[in-house]
Amino acid sequence: MEDYAAGGKSLAKVDGKVIFIENVVPGDVVDVRLMKNKKDWAEGVPIHTHSLSADRVTPFCSHFSVCGGCQWQMLPYEKQLQYKHKQVEETLKRIGKVALPECLPILGAAETRHYRNKVEYTFGNKRYLLKEELTDESVNGQQDVAGFHAKGFFDKVVDIKECFLQAEPTNAIRLAVKELGIKNNWPFYDIRNHTGFLRTMQVRLCTTRELMVNIVVAENDEQKLNCSWKQ
Repeated sequence: MEDYAAGGKSLAKVDGKVIFIENVVPGDVVDVRLMKNKKDWAEGVPIHTHSLSADRVTPFCSHFSVCGGCQWQMLPYEKQLQYKHKQVEETLKRIGKVALPECLPILGAAETRHYRNKVEYTFGNKRYLLKEELTDESVNGQQDVAGFHAKGFFDKVVDIKECFLQAEPTNAIRLAVKELGIKNNWPFYDIRNHTGFLRTMQVRLCTTRELMVNIVVAENDEQKLNCSWKQ
């Protein structure tokens, strides 16, 4: 891999053709299977790793790579800032044809975890299965889950245990609502069939520690709305 591209993909060049590759970082040496192959560019996925970049670090989130929330956790934060700076500068100069003066480096955030003041979770009835679970006949993907859409799937949800985007009590709230829904047999939303009760939940957490929780439902069921929440 030679460089980073937009959307968290890395890029390589073969005989002048640019190839965009997911789930790798600059410095990785991998074999690639092309999924799209155009005249001047292609997209692919790694199928075999020969060596990993010395810049890699271990992601701190157990859901990294399947959840669509974070894409660059395998790079040190300082490297992330460098690549983002380069992307912005090249986009303005090369694509936008904007004549820029020398750009100052990006001012990084003081905290790289728990920095969001708003997070939206999704309730769904189809759990995203990991690769090792696909061949396990005892694992059923038809489960009520709460989390984020799996990367590249609109109808499958990653069942999040702990998210680092927002400070507590965000995880505790999500898990409590999920448990309440399962306990009361409330149907979680089926996005393909447009059926179900629990659909999404927004959590806003201010620096003053004030908290707002918005739960979006897809059924106007007065019994569920007015009674069961008090349990």
